Amino acid sequence: MKDLHSHILMGIDDGSKEQKESLEILKKAEKEGITDIMLTPHYIKNTNWSENNLGKQNKLAELKEEIIKNNIKINLYLGNEVYIDEEILKLIKEGEIATLNGTRYILIELPLMNELQNTKEILFNLVTNNYIPIIAHPERYHYIQTNPEKIEEYLEMGALLQGNYQSLLGKYGQKAKTTLKILLKNNKIQFLASDIHRKTDEYYLKKTNKKLEKLIKNKKTVEDLLDGNFEKVINNEIISI
Repeated sequence: MKDLHSHILMGIDDGSKEQKESLEILKKAEKEGITDIMLTPHYIKNTNWSENNLGKQNKLAELKEEIIKNNIKINLYLGNEVYIDEEILKLIKEGEIATLNGTRYILIELPLMNELQNTKEILFNLVTNNYIPIIAHPERYHYIQTNPEKIEEYLEMGALLQGNYQSLLGKYGQKAKTTLKILLKNNKIQFLASDIHRKTDEYYLKKTNKKLEKLIKNKKTVEDLLDGNFEKVINNEIISI
């Protein structure tokens, strides 16, 4: 598996607090068979979770040095989980926000409870400026849970969707579980990722794979969700939906 969404970069957000914890998570990931991880710390403007790119790159360099010392065979890439904001384009240009591995792809988080009135305008602005927004865990947003068809508005303007696979195991409640199943059955999701935060979290990939085998009969689709589309992102290739 290749993991598009994680909070392993230490000391930046509500994820890993220190290098030691990051290494413990990475060792656990390697045992699970994960080969590549996108580090996507939260970026929320005007909060404590707003480390700029230089700070993130320095921490990434430190972590890469340690994984070599510890013989951990995982490739790391840098990005952000960016809380939706009208100034995203400006923040990218100013070196505050990291797109995924420096590509046109950017991971966007929306409000959990109520949709912003200008959500579509912000996403459209990104698309028209040659960025491809990937919406993080849509199954967790209450307005999508209430009306899963609403996600079509985002897909039609060129956004992609990344589900948290542990939603299928009930981690975020029954509504999130049901919503992700609906989106997967209707081929609306392009990525499944862990969104792992702390060393106490588990990956549960074996359980997830069993769920996916029952839910999705096309093996190629499952491979794309867990692996193939990640490769396209880091290589800045187009993903067809």
